[in-house]
Amino acid sequence: MSVLLFFIDGLGIGSRGLQNPLDGLDDAEPLAIFRDEQPQTILDGIVIPTNACLGIEGRPQSASGQTTILTGINAPVLLGYHKQGFPNSAMLEILREHSIFLQLKRAGIEPITFANTYTQKFFDERPRWVSATTAAVEAAGLSFRTVSDLRAGKAVYQDFTNAMLIERGEDVSPRTADEAATVLSGIVNENRFTLYEYFITDKIGHAQDMNAARLVLRNLAKLIRHMLAEIDLRRTSVILTSDHGNIEDLSSRNHTLNAVPTIVWGADKERIAKRIETLADITPAIVEALTAKAAAYT
Repeated sequence: MSVLLFFIDGLGIGSRGLQNPLDGLDDAEPLAIFRDEQPQTILDGIVIPTNACLGIEGRPQSASGQTTILTGINAPVLLGYHKQGFPNSAMLEILREHSIFLQLKRAGIEPITFANTYTQKFFDERPRWVSATTAAVEAAGLSFRTVSDLRAGKAVYQDFTNAMLIERGEDVSPRTADEAATVLSGIVNENRFTLYEYFITDKIGHAQDMNAARLVLRNLAKLIRHMLAEIDLRRTSVILTSDHGNIEDLSSRNHTLNAVPTIVWGADKERIAKRIETLADITPAIVEALTAKAAAYT
């Protein structure tokens, strides 16, 4: 059995209306999920409206939400607040001790990987602040995929079309959503656990750009549909989730208090779905599913 965790930054379950770019958007499955409606999705996916507030007042934020997703530790409760941007020292310590990659490695679940591409600039200049995922990957001593890997069809950039990389002068070719999905599916098929992250949704939510939001959501939904069609869902669980709401309500540039959609497809989907109520349940559900299967074969 294998698991893909597909993370989308800033996607909540909002109400229908002019403020929600998903309302009336053609070809938005499986992302078109609305509050107070029976959720429906493709390929028998199970939708779990997931608590991103985590028992702390205020708007959920990226650093604490992502740290929680990637460790199973409720970071906002430990901190006493939601932390935006990048993890602080307290959260980095949580990631170093409880990273999902580290937990799986200690349990003997390998190979495991982060599918996203890192540019050489990251390694040359090493930013002072790093994402929760970067810290989680480094905690397990895993290698990062590079632009060379992307050109070889072995990595996917967070902008899976490669448009941002091309704008920055990288020697890469554009990719369609279908092409990127094929590459990602190939990575998933080679690993027991794969993480892929997409961040543009949160950026567009803050910009309150309706046209860009509709374009991005339609293309992202296409990627997900094609990827699900190429992955063997008889042996792979696909879990889609987010850290907080944003793009589903463009009436404000702030994060929302909405629940986020966790959708589970494929192998063990019922058991995994029953395990999840908040963001702090994502990592435990994945570790439990993979270690239970590993034990069954020993």
